[in-house]
Amino acid sequence: MRILFTTVPLPGHFFPLVPLAWACRAMGHDVLVATSEDFVPEVLRSGLAATATGAVASFAGLTAGGDPDGLAGRRHVNGRVFARIAADNLPGALSVVDCWRPDLVVSERAEVAGPIAAATFSLPTAELHWGVAPLVEYRAAAAELLAPDLAALGLSALPTPALALNPWPSSLRLPYAAGHRRMRNVPYDGDSRVPGWALRSREVKRVCLTLGTVLPRLGEDGAYETVIPIVELLATLDVEMVIAVDEKIAVKWPALPPAVLQAGRLPLSQVLPACDLAIHHGGQGTALTAIGAGKPQLVLPMLDDQFDNADAVASSGAGLCLRPEEMTPSGVAEHCLELLHNPRFAQAATDLAAEMAAQPPLVDLVGELAAVADGGAVRATQEGEST
Repeated sequence: MRILFTTVPLPGHFFPLVPLAWACRAMGHDVLVATSEDFVPEVLRSGLAATATGAVASFAGLTAGGDPDGLAGRRHVNGRVFARIAADNLPGALSVVDCWRPDLVVSERAEVAGPIAAATFSLPTAELHWGVAPLVEYRAAAAELLAPDLAALGLSALPTPALALNPWPSSLRLPYAAGHRRMRNVPYDGDSRVPGWALRSREVKRVCLTLGTVLPRLGEDGAYETVIPIVELLATLDVEMVIAVDEKIAVKWPALPPAVLQAGRLPLSQVLPACDLAIHHGGQGTALTAIGAGKPQLVLPMLDDQFDNADAVASSGAGLCLRPEEMTPSGVAEHCLELLHNPRFAQAATDLAAEMAAQPPLVDLVGELAAVADGGAVRATQEGEST
């Protein structure tokens, strides 16, 4: 079987696909990843074959933060950013599908050029559904911006996947996602050089802080103005700090407080088990990796699905959430103390980790993907329907 994986050119969107793609490879299937030209080197570093379907992607207009009451509007704006990338990549995606003739197209939920190309050639699709939120705004924005392309291809609407794969524990999902196929989250960290301190026992509480791969790029200071006041106050709490951030961003920051053990690229699946608390932005990869590690979380959402992810973690009892307007250094420090010293958070995190570990392994999904490829039908999404 030939499986084409498609992704928006961002690590947080591509990384969840990598373990599934490798599970397919391990079972003997041919795998190819299609994305924008500038992201191909990142895909190649995962060991997967890659091809470019579009030029360098532009994320101009991507917004974060602000009043959560305006969240739907910002999600629509950000959905248009991803839809523009899909429009640029659609001719290339059509060419790849026509030439390579995959049996199935698997996409992460923000990438729609691959599913449209698949529908054009009457091929079935599967979707990796990251995040807790429905993100109906993304689909609405894509349907609006790509309406001329859909009409030209003889499609009445965006295609709906034959199979939706969801790595979130069932207890954290919203009702719309109840029918999604469960799958175990297997973190992929990219470059995974494990620091020696992560392998040794720790003498004081250790806190890992990360804002993911997108947020540090939305500001000129690489989130320094947000991170450093928080780190400086946390340093007074007798904790050790590690900051997971892109090396190109960390190198631009001035000297950090002595309480910071390391700042730079860190493999979270190896580092979080060696920490006592994760402070993060609520991105899919970080949230699920922290859940899998059984660690309490303080979530500081700023972008799209991160608000729903944060609410899910907080409602489980495994963490706390601070909205943008509440995110002060003192507020973060206060919540950290509560998370570090109240045992109910650690117990809830342990219980959630056990639920995640009980989800079906990825190899179980490969047979289902093969079944979809053999007999899966593509149907158009009706107005108002979500996947």
